Amino acid sequence: MEFKDYYEILGVEPDADQDAIRRAYRKLARKYHPDVSDEPDAESRFKDVSEAYEVLKDPEKRAAYDQVRSQPRGGAGGGADWGPPPGWESGFDFGGGGFTDADAAGFSEFFETLFGGRRRGPGAGGFSTRGADQRARITIDLDTAYHGGERTLTLQEPAMDAQGRVTQRTRNLKVRIPPGVTDGQHIRLRGQGEPGAGGGPRGDILLEVSLAPHPLFSVEGRDVILTLPVAPWEAALGGKVPVPTLDGRVDLTVPAGSQSGRKLRLKGRGLPGKTKGDQYVVLRIVTPPADSEDAKAAYRRLAEATSFDPRAHLYGGR
Repeated sequence: MEFKDYYEILGVEPDADQDAIRRAYRKLARKYHPDVSDEPDAESRFKDVSEAYEVLKDPEKRAAYDQVRSQPRGGAGGGADWGPPPGWESGFDFGGGGFTDADAAGFSEFFETLFGGRRRGPGAGGFSTRGADQRARITIDLDTAYHGGERTLTLQEPAMDAQGRVTQRTRNLKVRIPPGVTDGQHIRLRGQGEPGAGGGPRGDILLEVSLAPHPLFSVEGRDVILTLPVAPWEAALGGKVPVPTLDGRVDLTVPAGSQSGRKLRLKGRGLPGKTKGDQYVVLRIVTPPADSEDAKAAYRRLAEATSFDPRAHLYGGR
């Protein structure tokens, strides 16, 4: 059989990224689609382009193909008697990768030898295959991450119009955000990916969650961190102070003699999950301004009532 160089067919380099491969496919699919092309070999070229894209768009198939391509081949382009080296497919799984919907007559012998051809679907000896998975990102606020909620996701996906041209269409999808999602977590939306060929099922969407910055809280995993301003007397004498959390205000006991930077824990007040996160409160002592005679007098009395020297450690006690 004849070896096919899929990179050459699409006109891309072997190290091309997925965006470059996708752009090359769409350009050539528009050029050679049999319904609109005037090229004498449009149907054959369109099949080759579709087959090349089917392999190179799928990381598993592409890795396997690259392995075969790297092997020595006899004759020009591999020759008519080319065959894959023994055991080349070890460690690869080509199920569920999705096929382009443009190839109605099947792929080449070369493709079928490497990847097993297309899977037969129900009815009239036809073919069907699961659509490819898609990846998307959604940004949510911290309150939604804590309580859960619903968001609308706008997707752009390829489609074929009535003239056989590859176009983009917009699809809006309502997404349920479960309580306790964390930054970078993936939500799988089953059956919402690219459509399958021949009536096959859609693939999935892998939705990556990104948390928007919050004016009060920062997040580390499931833990929530808050910097809490306290007055000097609250830090020195201790006592209960109100603290905001993602589930409302609670009272926090500040130990007497606390200093700026001290970290206190509110157990279970972080993001929910199998193991709940905590909320950490970092104290920051805020000095009241001496903006009146009474305030200045209070500071003078405090200075006279204590021998406190915040710089004593700088001089070795001298």
